[in-house]
Amino acid sequence: MTADATAEATADATPDEIRGKTQGTAPVPLSVLDLVTVGSGHTATDALQTSVALSRLTESRGFHRYWVAEHHSMPGVASSSPAVILAHLAAHTHRIRLGSGGVMLPNHAPLVIAEQFGTLEAMAPGRIDLGLGRAPGTDGATAAALRRTDRLNEGADDFPQQLAELTRFLDDDFPAGHPYHRIHAIPGPIQSTSPGGVQSTHRPPIWLLGSSGFSARLAGILGLPFAFAHHFSAQNTVPALDLYRESFQPSAVLDAPYALIGVSALATDDEKEARRQVMALGLSMARLRSGRPGLFPTPEEAEAYEFSPMEREFVSSWMTNIVHGTANEVRTGLDDLQKRTGADELMLVSHAHRGDLRLRSYELIADAYELPTTPTPNPN
Repeated sequence: MTADATAEATADATPDEIRGKTQGTAPVPLSVLDLVTVGSGHTATDALQTSVALSRLTESRGFHRYWVAEHHSMPGVASSSPAVILAHLAAHTHRIRLGSGGVMLPNHAPLVIAEQFGTLEAMAPGRIDLGLGRAPGTDGATAAALRRTDRLNEGADDFPQQLAELTRFLDDDFPAGHPYHRIHAIPGPIQSTSPGGVQSTHRPPIWLLGSSGFSARLAGILGLPFAFAHHFSAQNTVPALDLYRESFQPSAVLDAPYALIGVSALATDDEKEARRQVMALGLSMARLRSGRPGLFPTPEEAEAYEFSPMEREFVSSWMTNIVHGTANEVRTGLDDLQKRTGADELMLVSHAHRGDLRLRSYELIADAYELPTTPTPNPN
């Protein structure tokens, strides 16, 4: 290999803020999506402790990023405040990227999000992602309580305008004459131009999240990275990714499309245990679908539950999109999915009743792909 070719290969292997570095034998970079699952018989404290342990484990095994989702009014999901959780995880990790998967922007004032993620960037410089969605992340009544309005469609329809406003707050570049020209998100770029200012002008990269074509097209037009929720909208994955790539226009952020997909994946030492846990997830989703969300049920609850014919059909369909089984089976399933979709990154979410099973799942997947082990220092 020539010196130029070596340099080019080295540059291609170097991760940046968006593109991760492929590790081991994985086809693309691997990342983590955490819903901070609360199982029956466990507390939110237990779930958050699992999140800390999981962030440290996956950091040590070369996973590229660790995102926390925003959900509300769901007893089994303790991730209603992503920024708070990310601050906690930042104190316990050192290298892995941390971000929102995502913040549901219509639920919040753009200035508030700019301030929260400017603060996170100050806590963990160069490690923060800002993933944004336009759905409420909850039911309509809860969304109305969050937004102090019952005009929910208005928030989703205004998403491009909200995104533009948030971006200007992050960059501190409202034009002269704009009503917000003299308003600044702190921490933020304005501090670098103040007398004696040494504040970094860097801000977290924005990702758009989606489960349909709207955000796919918008991300493409704006030249932003795109994250698709394959784990709950699998039928739309390929059409959305195709739309994103067809719509893509190079920007200062990206010169080519970059898309990750969220994938529900659970690896266990025993194939039967994987199926038991997936059935428990099926029961959890059936309850959520019928307006009865609760704590993540035990496998025993799922085994004893009498599913109606409609529920059984729903759960059977849902399970086809979950990559589960032994480590080798999961690896094969993930490889096939990546080839079929052309995803540039796989973001894995592992659902299980117990935290130790979730930790074991990521460990088994890391081993299956021969990911390296780099110890994570203990926090100061």
